[in-house]
Amino acid sequence: MEHDLSPATLAELRRPRPYPAVSVLTPTHRREPLNTQDAVRLRNAVAEAKKKLEADPAVTRDRRNDVSLQLDRALTEVDLSHSEDGLVIFAAPGEHQVWSLARAVPERIVLSDTFLTRNLVSAHTAQRPFWVLSVSADRCTLWSGGVDRVVEERVGGFPLVREQRNFDPERQEQVGDQPSNFRDEDTRRFLRDTDTAMGRLLRDHPRPLYVTGEPAALSLLCEAGSVARDAVHVPHGGLAHGTPEAVWQAVRPVLETEARKSTEDVARSLESARGRKEFAAGVDELWQSAREGRVRLLAVEENYRITVRDAGEHLIVAEDGDLDARADIVDEIVEQCLETGAEVRFVPDGALGDADGMAAVLRY
Repeated sequence: MEHDLSPATLAELRRPRPYPAVSVLTPTHRREPLNTQDAVRLRNAVAEAKKKLEADPAVTRDRRNDVSLQLDRALTEVDLSHSEDGLVIFAAPGEHQVWSLARAVPERIVLSDTFLTRNLVSAHTAQRPFWVLSVSADRCTLWSGGVDRVVEERVGGFPLVREQRNFDPERQEQVGDQPSNFRDEDTRRFLRDTDTAMGRLLRDHPRPLYVTGEPAALSLLCEAGSVARDAVHVPHGGLAHGTPEAVWQAVRPVLETEARKSTEDVARSLESARGRKEFAAGVDELWQSAREGRVRLLAVEENYRITVRDAGEHLIVAEDGDLDARADIVDEIVEQCLETGAEVRFVPDGALGDADGMAAVLRY
C-alpha cells in the first residue's frame, strides 16, 4: 500500500486516464470492534464499483474487464491488519494503486477520466510528514515521520554505511559517536556524501528535516554542506543504529514545541487578519474564497468534518440521508487552497474558538 504523496506522485495521479478511472474510497478503523467490518465494507465497495462499470454505456466490454481485474488485484494487496483511518483504491485500464490514509474519508465511488486525489492531499497535509536524519561516523539512517511515529525509510541510498578501506582493529573500535571520530578526512567525506544524498531526496520529496547526532557530528555535517543548516538539530547520539521508538522519543519533544509555536503563529495571523478585514470563516465563505484563489492561509482543526449540499450559489449543511451531500467538502477546500498557493495548517481541535473548525487569512 502507498503512503508517500510526493509532488511527482501527485502529478502522476492527476494526469488524465482513458475512461474509466475508478476511485473507491472507504473508511477503515485501527482497532476492534469497529475494524471487524472493514473487510466486508471494502468488498462491498469494490462490488458496487463493478456494478457501476457494468451499468455505464460509455465503458466498453474490454475496458470493463480490464478495470474489474485491476480492482480485484488491488483488493488482494490491501492489508487491513495495519489499517489507518481511510483507504483509497485507484483503478484504470492497465493500472491500480492502494493508498492507506491517516485521515477519515467518506464512502464514495467515482468514475471519471482522472483519479479523485483531494482526500489524499488533505490526509498528507494533516499528517505533517517530516524527515529525520540520524548521523554517526559510520552510518546515516533516514526516518520518515508523521503525527505519532517514525519508520525507517530506505530510499535515496539510505541507510548510508561508511566503508572501512583498511581494516585496523584499533581504528575499527573508534568508529561511532565519539568526538574524535569526526576529525578525520574519511568521516568528512562520508558526511559530504550524506549531505548530497539528503539534498537530492529533499528536492524530490520536500519535507521539514530534523537531524539527530552528537554535537560534533551535527557541526561537521553543517560544514560538509547546506542541508543541516536549514534543519532542526536534535543533539542526541546513537540513533543512527537505533530503533524507530528511540528516534520518536528523541524528536517528539521538539515536534511538540514546534507544533505549539505553529498554532500560536496561526492564532496571531488570524487575529491580525480580523483587524484588517481579511478574515474568513464558515464553510460557504471559505469555499467561495478558495475557488477565487483569495486564501493566503487556511487553518483547519484536525478532526473537523462537515457534510454540506449545494443550494445554488451557496453551500448549506446537509440533512441525514441527503443523496446530494458532499461529505468531504473540508478536503475539497484544503486541496483547492493548496492548488492556488495557499499555506494550509492543521491545528488542535478547539484552537480556532468561534471560527467553527476552519478559518482563513485572505489575500484581499
